[in-house]
Amino acid sequence: MEFAHPRKWVQEAPDKPAVIMAKSGQAVTRRQMEESANRCAHMLRDLGLRAGDNIAIYMENNPHFLEICAAASRSGLLYTAISTHLTVPEVEYIVNDCGAKVFFTSAARSEVASQLANKIPKVVARLMVNGADGDYESYEEKVSSYPVEPIPDESAGDAMLYSSGTTGRPKGIKLTLEPQPYGELWDGAKMLVAVYGLNHETTYLSPAPLYHAAPLRFVMLTLFMGGTVVIMEKFDALQSLALIEEYKATHSQWVPTMFIRMLKLPEEERNKFDVSSQKIAIHAAAPIPVQVKEQMIDWWGPILFEYYAGTEGNGLCAINSDEWLQHKGSVGRAVFGTVKILDDEEKELPAGEVGTIYFAGGHAFEYHNDPEKTDSIRTAQGWTTLNDVGYLDEEGYLFLTDRKANMIISGGVNIYPQESENLLVTHPKVLDVAVIGVPHEEFGEAVKGVVQLRDPAQAGPELEEELIEFCRSQLAKLKCPSSIDFVDELPRTPTGKLLKRLLKEKYWKKNP
Repeated sequence: MEFAHPRKWVQEAPDKPAVIMAKSGQAVTRRQMEESANRCAHMLRDLGLRAGDNIAIYMENNPHFLEICAAASRSGLLYTAISTHLTVPEVEYIVNDCGAKVFFTSAARSEVASQLANKIPKVVARLMVNGADGDYESYEEKVSSYPVEPIPDESAGDAMLYSSGTTGRPKGIKLTLEPQPYGELWDGAKMLVAVYGLNHETTYLSPAPLYHAAPLRFVMLTLFMGGTVVIMEKFDALQSLALIEEYKATHSQWVPTMFIRMLKLPEEERNKFDVSSQKIAIHAAAPIPVQVKEQMIDWWGPILFEYYAGTEGNGLCAINSDEWLQHKGSVGRAVFGTVKILDDEEKELPAGEVGTIYFAGGHAFEYHNDPEKTDSIRTAQGWTTLNDVGYLDEEGYLFLTDRKANMIISGGVNIYPQESENLLVTHPKVLDVAVIGVPHEEFGEAVKGVVQLRDPAQAGPELEEELIEFCRSQLAKLKCPSSIDFVDELPRTPTGKLLKRLLKEKYWKKNP
């Protein structure tokens, strides 16, 4: 596949939308994006930033977010996007840990930003979009006087994102990449473009927060290839379908909870939209129940493309719908790196046996400022893991069992809760579910279900028993919850990751 310099698309169709904001309909053309990114790049150079330096971005989905990333991408800078759901100490930690020299935020985040101003001493400039206050300069005013032409010393920059912190403090993930000129892509990015067919005719719908690795990387790749991105300010199941129809989206990317929310819309509502423009609907980030994926393929056709990878970029497995229907439950075969399944002694296991998943031959990476953590996920051969558990079938297709951290040990038996979660979420009365281990005097841990209902008024002992029996009718009793608690909402990030540590704290604090 041939790759053109991204400015080719600006020159060929300068007035074509590069970015469209879903709620407001605000459009940013290719020319406007190019000029804004160049202004920002000049400003960053003027502030003293050079290739290899870092900036941090803490804001909601908006066009400025992407122009700042585009500026860093042509200035050789690392850019760290930060979740807007983090607390002041958490944001402070990431900004200081990554060594950001410029901190970008927005007026909408001013409550947190105002408390951060004097806690980020390495930062040489604090800039706020859509407004300003005493501690922050107006971004728009700051960049307005800079030239729209490219900086003379362009080089390729990249994201340095932090893990979501689902099992502890976030860690910065720094890929070890060779420097290269702006306008070229690293091999891993080229592979993604080729696998998913991103090009100047792509219209990519992004329903997730841009601070998350997958949406940000795919959006930036689409812009690089000259496509149009439609950015949702916040996911809404019904609006997503309307946007696919309105903009004739060719590509989109989801997490399983989004599919579940769309499938649980009234059938007459979800079926009134024309989604036939889609060529590829990508999904990842969390395990998907087999029944949910079957329903999505029935509805949207065989356009679902699943992948398994991490922000670490150490490998990638991918699978299309036709392959998946022959290997239901698989996340695919390796298309970047080689999958190895190892036991606790780091011995390679044969097909069908469950062990820790490692990648060999992928990108090298390190956890920023944490050599101990970096060493802990490497074997003696240099293979790396995301600490997920699974197995390969005879044809090399990978099946995920769960994350090591989620394993429940009850009476000496290892139980991976993903299987019961995937089953329970298909119950018509259930909207979301988590299965965790809770303290038990005799067995060490007991299996507990925590359920969010479609109708909270139905919660009670009768439904608890119904759900337990529903699970036991299809899975071994030991894999199923022995009790269920009902909650108004489960603690998920907007990117669909379940924060199980927050659920577990409630039960384990009482029983240390």
